[in-house]
This record gives sequence, structure tokens and C-alpha cells, in this order.
Amino acid sequence: MTTGPADDAADIGSHDVEEPGGLSRRQLLQGAGAAAGAIAVGAAMTGGEAAAAAPTAAAPTAAAPAAGPPVASGRFLTTNQGVRISDNQNTLRAGTRGPSLLEDFAFREKIMHFDHERIPERAVHARGSGAHGVFRVYRSLSQYTTAAFLTDPSAATPVFVRFSTVNGSRGSADTARDARGFATKFYTSEGVFDLVGNNIPVFFIQDAIKFPDLVHSFKPEPHNEIPQASTAHDNFWDFISLTPESMHMVMWTMSDRAIPRSYRTMEGFGVHTFRLVNARGESTLVKWHWKPLLGISSLVWPEAHKLMGIDADYHRRDLWDAIATRNYPEYELALQLLPEAEADRAPFDVLDSTKIWPEELIPAQRVGRLTLNRNPDNFFEETEQSAFHIGHLVPGIDATEDPLFQGRLFSYLDTQLNRFGTPNFSQLPINQPRSAVNTFNQDGFMRYDNRPGKVNYEPNSLGDRPREANAAQGGFVSYAAPVSGRKVRSRAESFGDHYSQATLFFQSQTEREKKHIVMALQFELSKVQSTAVRQRMLGHLANIDARLVREVATALGMPVPSGRPNTAVGTSPALSEESLPRPSAKGRLVAILAADGVDGADVTAIKAAITKAKAASHVIAPHLGAITAAGGSEIAVNATFFNSESVQYDAVYVPSGGTSVAALRGNAEALHFVREAFKHYKPIGADGDGEGLLSAALGSRTGEAGVVVGRTASSTASAFVEALTAHRHWARSGAGDVPA
Repeated sequence: MTTGPADDAADIGSHDVEEPGGLSRRQLLQGAGAAAGAIAVGAAMTGGEAAAAAPTAAAPTAAAPAAGPPVASGRFLTTNQGVRISDNQNTLRAGTRGPSLLEDFAFREKIMHFDHERIPERAVHARGSGAHGVFRVYRSLSQYTTAAFLTDPSAATPVFVRFSTVNGSRGSADTARDARGFATKFYTSEGVFDLVGNNIPVFFIQDAIKFPDLVHSFKPEPHNEIPQASTAHDNFWDFISLTPESMHMVMWTMSDRAIPRSYRTMEGFGVHTFRLVNARGESTLVKWHWKPLLGISSLVWPEAHKLMGIDADYHRRDLWDAIATRNYPEYELALQLLPEAEADRAPFDVLDSTKIWPEELIPAQRVGRLTLNRNPDNFFEETEQSAFHIGHLVPGIDATEDPLFQGRLFSYLDTQLNRFGTPNFSQLPINQPRSAVNTFNQDGFMRYDNRPGKVNYEPNSLGDRPREANAAQGGFVSYAAPVSGRKVRSRAESFGDHYSQATLFFQSQTEREKKHIVMALQFELSKVQSTAVRQRMLGHLANIDARLVREVATALGMPVPSGRPNTAVGTSPALSEESLPRPSAKGRLVAILAADGVDGADVTAIKAAITKAKAASHVIAPHLGAITAAGGSEIAVNATFFNSESVQYDAVYVPSGGTSVAALRGNAEALHFVREAFKHYKPIGADGDGEGLLSAALGSRTGEAGVVVGRTASSTASAFVEALTAHRHWARSGAGDVPA
């Protein structure tokens, strides 16, 4: 084999020989993985169209003077310095399950370049919303950790939380199908601890070296910057179809979890396996969960689409309004705890970020409460300038050898250096720790608090001499995890099952939730132009579930491939949003439709019942200002039929009132308001002759699930609030038959 640059195009090692379909044998082997079903994936990867789509490398000719360094010449991947890359799939680590090594110059160059792509907004998680709050632990967790905020139940730890979408720019809409960031900054007595997670407990990739490729694939395609905040395009699904480890995350992002009703009704997860370390130096592996006290609820896909145009700030507004009206969002911190000595007994690799720990196997213990109780005073100063870093750890909490975690330890700090142009971002008020800071760091852009005096180094004998702190004095001491192994670019075989947990997730969903996943995949893959990419994705889906691949393939007009899904994995009820309890109607928003002549007593009664249930209501009328009730009183109007839509509300109620109901029956927007709420399976209520509007809009369907009618508002209120608690009424059979 020749090695000279002039032979770049012809220099193909045996592992890179192309197979049918234009993919190298190495890509095929990576794509197949070690899980059941790999045969079908390999079959799906063959075909003439893939070969036709694959770029061909022309033999190099004499180089002409170039205006700049070539970035797409030759056959091999290289570093920015032209060094050929032998492995672009794995970071260099000490042993297959060991920590990543700082000497991995190829990874550091790649992730550094990626981290500095965007100026000044975040490359990912650009669109965010923030809130201040407080965290309290219920009981001491000293048997697991020395972290003060987890061992002192009397401590109220200040926090700042930033929620975000991942894909879209700052100007994109809140309700795009996407994972959501859930980043929590704890201002503990021992320093800042950042729990930087998502509303989905797993991630697309196992190794951080693939993060730039992942993000490049789901961002708008670079030649035309289309589409914004959407993965429904060739590049994303091409990458995913060649990355079997992503299949579990794909199931989550195609589910309703990717279109949450609000930040207040979504879970949060730390994603990675962390370590808790107690005073005896004992390690307990831990997964972090945030459980919303309002329960989990989501939008339906047509709602999410419509809200992008009606109110791009839907989630921002909801969070802000809830805190402003003192309906404070609350979450319980739940921990899954696994003694380090038992880690090898788990039926999955606990360091694999594409895997969950099923709660039926390792219960999530609720140990504390987070309450968000204050909106920022200034969006830029607080929400936009908040800087999170997974390496902001405190004594008693430590990292593990998870290769995605290891890469983030470098990447997040580098990202903040790019965003702020300085390492001094920790001096911004939102990022300042609430504990004492004593450092010899100095100068640089944005530095305003240098150490006073003559001495700026340690050790010294001429000035202030802060001491190092041992563990007993609260110093951070890394857990002494044993490390051994050859320096390799490889993954442990235990990371090889890419389908079983994807199957577990799909099998755990209710029938309605499964249908939504199928529809999401039908939509996304219908936007993909490459038949070869679609074929590869169908090959993967065949290894997840036979019904799933059959229905998606049928919608795409393509043959249904065979696979070998591991259906024996069973189910996990904790993975189904619809199977989890919804404790109350708290936090819901009801639209009360009314016009002049409405029964004022009914409006008062239903509003009181809604308020008692800790929900809220808006009066929607044909005009702003106020409407006049039948008795002459005035009722304030919150919105109109021309500046609001049913998708902005959780339920609809129509009080009685002859002239009011008559006016609404003749109002096309009012009829549409009711019909659309019905089609989206929302609770609908009416009393007295208010049922006439429902009949005009729905015909004979007023007896369907979730439609509550009664003689008066007082007699209807209890059943309506109960229907409101359920959020959606999927048993409604006639939703698809109602005209828009």
C-alpha cells in the first residue's frame, strides 16, 4: 500500500473496500452493531441508488495555486493539519471502558472547532428560557455523598434553571419537535454544581467525538440553510441511518416527549451516569431525574405546528406567566442509585448514554424538591449569559468514564470561552458562586475583580497564602477509580446493543402513543429525498418493531424489510407518558367562550371552580374590552376569536346565555374554536343552552368522551374539572370526522 499524498485516491486499506451501495465495509460493520437484527440492516444498506448517490473521488492532478487551504480534497479524513484520521468514531481512552485521554489531539481539534462555530449564540440550545428558584433535599443522603446540598435538609440552595430547545436558532419557535434542555445551576455552599441535562434520558451518540457530526446533520443543510429547527431532511436521517446507536433516542424524539405541553409538564434527566462519593470514599453510581409535580403532558403534532405561527414564544410565555401569577413550577429530584460494585451485574453498560436504567429494575427515589419562584430581571444578563458546564462539580459528586461525559468535560468549557471571549464568564453575576472564591487567576477580557496586593502566585511567602483543602476540609478529591488498559480507539462490546431499548420504549407506549411515533416517522422520512437513506432507516426500524416498520414502509410506498426485534425485553410503564398519573388540573388554562348576554352567574361559577382547582381561565369574546352579561354587569375579556386559537388552551367551556350563544353560533371562528379543541381531544364543557354551540359545532358528538354538559355551571363544574385533569380524552371516537 502506498502512502504518498499523490496516491490519496487510490490508497484504500482492506477495511475501506467499498461494498455495493457505495459504503465501505467498515461503515457496514459499524452500522450493523452487535445487536439482534444486524443482518436486515446490512441488507437494507445495499442497492444501486446508494452507489449512484455516493460521491466519487477523482484522481488528483497537479495542484494549482489555491486561494486558501483545500478542505474537501483527497479520499481520507484528516485533521486541520492534513494528518489522516484512523478512527473518527471513538475518542482515545485507557481501555475500552476507561477515561478519555487529554492527548487525543484529533478529538480536541474537532470539538474545539465545532464549539467555535457560532458567534455569539449557542451552537445548540440557542433558544432558551430561565427562572430562579430554590432546592431542598428531603432527607440527608450522607450514606451516598458528602455534597452539602444533598446532606442538609435545612439548607435552601438557590438555583437557576435554563430550559431550551436544541436544534433551532434563537429566532426559532418553542414548539418544534426537538429534545429540550433542562440545565440546573445549584449555588451550593461548596461552589457551583451544574446538572446539564435534557427532557430525554438518553442521547443519540455514545462518544463525544461524533457530536459535531450529529449537530451538523440536524442543523439546516449548509448549502441553503433549510430547514430551520427541523430534522425532516436528508442530512439528519442519512447520519442517523449510518449510526445504529441512535435508534433509542430516535424513538424518544419521534414520541410526544419531543413536543411537551410546557416546561412545567416535562421531565428532566442528567442523561449521564454520575458518581456520588461518601465520606468513606465509597462510590455509588447515580442517574438524575426531575419529576414535574404537575405530571407529564404533551401537545399533539397539529397543535405544535400551529403554535409555531400563532405564538412562537408559547413555552417561554407559559413559564413566565406561571411564575408571575405565583403558580410556581415544581419538580422532585429523583435518583437512581447503584453501588459501584454492582454495576457489572446490570443487563446493559451503565456508562452508555444511549441506555436508560429501567425504573422497574432500579427505582427512582424521590429525594428533594425544586421550586421555580422568580423570573429574571433581565433576559440577557441572566438567561442568555448563564454559562453551564458539566465539569462544574462539587465534593461528593464526580464524573464517570462515560465517553460522552468525558468529551463534554472539555467541550462545555471551550464553548463558554467562545461565547464570552474570555475565561472570566464566572465573574458575571448569574454565574458567580455564592461560596467564597480564592484564586490567583487574573486579567483577560471582562476581568473586573483581580486579587489585590503584590502577590499573584502560589506558593508564596510574601502575601496571602490560601491553603489547599483535604477531603475532611471540604476539598474536592477525585474518586480513585482504577484505570488500566492499552491506549485504543475502540468501544467496549457492552456498548453494542443498539435496538433492545428502542424496542423496550416502543413496546411500553400506549396504542395512541405508538400511533404518534409511527406518524412522526412517516412525516420525517417522507421529507427525505434519498431512497437509499429511507431503505437504511427501514432496516433499523425492522429491528425495533415489526408493526412500526410495516406502517412506516407502507406510507413511504416501499417494501417492508424483515428484522429480528428483541420483543422479549418486555415493557416499562415508566416510559409511557399516558400511563403516568396526572395528579390534578393545576396549571391548566381554560378558554371560556362568551358574548354579550352571557349568564354572568355561570361565568362566575365556572371561573371559581377553575381557580379552586388551581387552574386559570380566559374569557374569549368577539371583541376586546368587556362584554355585558344578561343582568347588566360587565365581564372583562382576555382575548378575542381573531387574536387567539384553541391550541393555546387546554380546554373550552361555554356558559349559558341566550343572546350570547346565538351570537357564537353565528360566529365561524367560535365554531372552529370548539371543533379544533374537539379534534385535539381536549375537555369541552357547557351548561344550559351553551350546549347549543357544541351541537352547532359538533353535531351529535356532544356525548363523546371528555365532553361535559349540565344544567348550570355549578352542577357541571366538578365533572368538567375532572375532565380537565385528564388533559386528553383519547377514547373520543369521532375526532377525525369533525370538519376543521
